[in-house]
Amino acid sequence: MKDRLTELGYSAGWRVVRALPLPVARRIFTAAADRAYKANGPGTQRLRRNLRQVVGDDMPDTLVRDGLRSYARYWLEAFRLPSQSVQQNRDGFHLVQAEEFHKVLADGNGVILALPHVGNWDAAAAWAVAHGHRLITVAERLKPESVFRRFVEYRERLGMEVVPLTGGERPPIDVLAEKAGQGYAVALLSDRDLSRNGVEVRFFGGRTRMPAGPAILALRTNAPLYAVDIWFTADRAECEIRRIELPAQEEGPLDVRVKLVTQRLADAYEIGIARHPQDWHMLQKLWL
Repeated sequence: MKDRLTELGYSAGWRVVRALPLPVARRIFTAAADRAYKANGPGTQRLRRNLRQVVGDDMPDTLVRDGLRSYARYWLEAFRLPSQSVQQNRDGFHLVQAEEFHKVLADGNGVILALPHVGNWDAAAAWAVAHGHRLITVAERLKPESVFRRFVEYRERLGMEVVPLTGGERPPIDVLAEKAGQGYAVALLSDRDLSRNGVEVRFFGGRTRMPAGPAILALRTNAPLYAVDIWFTADRAECEIRRIELPAQEEGPLDVRVKLVTQRLADAYEIGIARHPQDWHMLQKLWL
């Protein structure tokens, strides 16, 4: 019964939010974020601790409120994305290094895009697809299964190909490497390790683990690897990409090079998150 109610809740969200006028929907989602801030539940408390790790002990608490508003905006825009036109998907997102991105893919090279939970990553994917690029990503298998299928269908409607993190016919790393070799953009959320077997890195003065997948893929395929930073402005999402240098084989065995690349990604994430901490949507425990 609980699983069915969860599915119905997501289903209603997708239908109702798309039907509302945008100004009305924005007021509703902002009000919901402000209520969550005042209620100060576990997620809000965790966000506060995470942001304090980024900003320092003199952090104004209004940053937590702004972070919740940004997270609510992500969900609002995610619910509305499937009803947007191709042109709206292009106009609602701006990549500073768009020329470089288009050229890499036009040359037939795949690209690995590693990003933290910042801004609206679904809008980034919709923008890439709207420009004719092929993009594949990995989806965490949510519970109930019906909600997982709905999220997969949602991203497929935006033009992405989706590989399940677990339970697929082939290991996701093999599928992604194959697609990168075919010229796909491979997009991976990678600031939080879901396997508990990730690579330990230094991050904002503490220790955490991040997935090894982006580093392994880049080293295995030699596809360009970029750290992605996304943040909100008043009317759209902005994005910068930072290319990560890959070590040569002479620099050590694979596990050493994977650790080196993953640390370089963490360092690149720090730059973007420090500039736009309110748009980092990390409401889970991160540091060890």
